[in-house]
Amino acid sequence: MLSGAAHGAVPDPAPGARYPIRDSVLTKNKLYRSGALEPSECPEREVKPNHAASAKRYLTSVLNCLNTSWGAHLQQAGLPFAKARIAFGVKPRRFCGHVWSKSAAAQYCGRERRFLVKLDDTLLEDPSDLVLFLLAAHEYGHHIQTLTGMERAFDYHPYKGKRELGEQIRRNELQAECLAGVFIGSVWDSLDRTEEDWEYLLELTRRNGDERYGTNHGKGRTIATWLDRGFRAASPAACNTWTVPPSRVR
Repeated sequence: MLSGAAHGAVPDPAPGARYPIRDSVLTKNKLYRSGALEPSECPEREVKPNHAASAKRYLTSVLNCLNTSWGAHLQQAGLPFAKARIAFGVKPRRFCGHVWSKSAAAQYCGRERRFLVKLDDTLLEDPSDLVLFLLAAHEYGHHIQTLTGMERAFDYHPYKGKRELGEQIRRNELQAECLAGVFIGSVWDSLDRTEEDWEYLLELTRRNGDERYGTNHGKGRTIATWLDRGFRAASPAACNTWTVPPSRVR
């Protein structure tokens, strides 16, 4: 699972709170009007199966690309920016004040502006696909949400019952996935990859998305749809998950 905030600090719903989402920080954020990311280069480093050191170098390299690309984009748009950091572990542990979910491959902590990657056997077994690249890009999507105020707005938005809460979490996670696609689309021409590689990643996501990400991200086909939407547009304008009908975030 690639997860962000737990949405557990939300206060009781305000009387008469409206739903769907009405918070303009989420629905009309300046990020959506910031234009497409400039194409840039992010050539992949070699990563060997079951080799933690090469995976660390690979993910750190991708993070450097993310900081450079998104940093230039946000600054050009007049939005705040600070670099994200990365850390690694081999076993689940407490992170950002929360117990680590057993299925989580990585988690982002907004107050630390850092994400932690669990380099276990499952993640390292076959690093030849784009899953590691996507993992870093997804967690960075949560960093973008933090920098633009959307993560805080999400954390404190009222909800009525578990069903509404679950939908808000999916909107948040699917937006991070779409923003991951935006970045990957902007650097795609610099990767030694083919269209078949992208389609394979989408198929992996459709087939295993619920299992890999957890039910709070939506169904595999929904995750793949938002990932591809961001990839094709290479623009945050494609990633406003807060205004679409519930049927598109299931």
